[in-house]
Amino acid sequence: AFFTRTRTGEVQSRIANDIGGMQATVTSTATSLVSNFTSVVATIIAMIALDWRLTVVSLLLLPVFVWISRRVGNERRKITTQRQKQMAGMAATVTESLSVSGILLGRTMGRADSLTNSFSGESERLVDLEVRSSMAGRWRMSVIGIVMSAMPAVIYWTAGMTLQLGGPGASLGTIVAFVSLQQGLFRPAVSLLSTGVQIQTSLALFQRIFEYLDLPVDITERPDPVHLDQIKGEVRFEDVEFRYDGDDTVAPVLTGIDVTVPAGSSLAVVGPTGAGKSTLGYLVPRLYDVTGGRVTLDGVDVRDLDFDTLARAVGVVSQETYLFHSSIADNLRFAKPDATDEELYAAARAAQIHDHIAALPDGYDTVVGERGHRFSGGEKQRLAIARTILRDPPVLILDEATSALDTRTEHAVQQAIDALSANRTTLTIAHRLSTIRSADQIVVLDSGRLAERGTHQELLERRGRYAELVRRDTRLEPTR
Repeated sequence: AFFTRTRTGEVQSRIANDIGGMQATVTSTATSLVSNFTSVVATIIAMIALDWRLTVVSLLLLPVFVWISRRVGNERRKITTQRQKQMAGMAATVTESLSVSGILLGRTMGRADSLTNSFSGESERLVDLEVRSSMAGRWRMSVIGIVMSAMPAVIYWTAGMTLQLGGPGASLGTIVAFVSLQQGLFRPAVSLLSTGVQIQTSLALFQRIFEYLDLPVDITERPDPVHLDQIKGEVRFEDVEFRYDGDDTVAPVLTGIDVTVPAGSSLAVVGPTGAGKSTLGYLVPRLYDVTGGRVTLDGVDVRDLDFDTLARAVGVVSQETYLFHSSIADNLRFAKPDATDEELYAAARAAQIHDHIAALPDGYDTVVGERGHRFSGGEKQRLAIARTILRDPPVLILDEATSALDTRTEHAVQQAIDALSANRTTLTIAHRLSTIRSADQIVVLDSGRLAERGTHQELLERRGRYAELVRRDTRLEPTR
């Protein structure tokens, strides 16, 4: 849920820029703080030992300098917060615009110049904030340096006036030694004040990082989770209710869903857009947690299972296939790192993609490109299916895995899906109803509620919502 509402570039910026700034603070600034603080304390002790009255005069303005430094630090902290937000926005813009999909969209929509201008505008705003951050309070810190440089003259004047007025004065040697110590105090004292400013400025970075670190974890493993060695694959939805973010003020996405999917059988979920089909499927692998009722696997609430059991039990093939910018073999082995070449070939054959891979010049070492854009939609989908076959989960979630494909490609992918679904508990979220007619049971969702349930033939005979969806799907179906 966090990643559905957060821009990727924002996360990347906090990892790279904010944590990088924190690292500089913790290393160089902390080291400087310790060494300068030690020097300042030791020098002040020596000055007090020589003449406490001159020491008081020397440090009389120190509280003012500390107050000025805090003001400068607070000012820079506010600017740094704005700067980091701007850097995050710029990183998000770059991530979205310079991806393969972003470039493709910009070129085909004739918006390349607009994207360039947007980047330039973001850069100019960032430059302005960088300059403001560097210059904020600079003249005030310079005044502190000038005043501290003039302090030896103040000491000489004070000592002279004391002697002239007949008071107990310090000897010439004491005054010279005192001024030497004071000059030695100048550099670490100014550095210490500057370090204080840097620490205050860096608090903006710490605040942004802890905004993420302090977020509650949506999906957690129980302290004593259940581990299943043998998984049959029976899935049950028992009076399931779901609301996004657990917000009771909005209508639930799912309400009162009661469905049992016996081990090894198939369930198809159909319904209009926004009916809650994908959400229902995502409750099984715990991409979301139910807000009412429960989802069970072999009679155990999925919230009570350990993550390892869920990962072994449930495989998901979605409409949007994600492939890493790596070789075909590496993408397939993401599901099973220790898979042998023979296992890769067998999975690819089952997904009907082995012959195509073998015909490539580099075979399984072919790099798929950013998000797999070197392959067609059907080829990427079959690679995703091969990856899931290699993992061999007993429960399979198919989230509209063929809805974006043409009829010919869909037929090839569907054959791969049939091979993948064999002897597995399969939950299919369907867009094209022609792909789910052989399902053991079909449920129709409408506005998050269970409207109908039965086999394909039973639902057609009822002439209800499913029959209407089939008629509409048939009219839209192209001639084969």
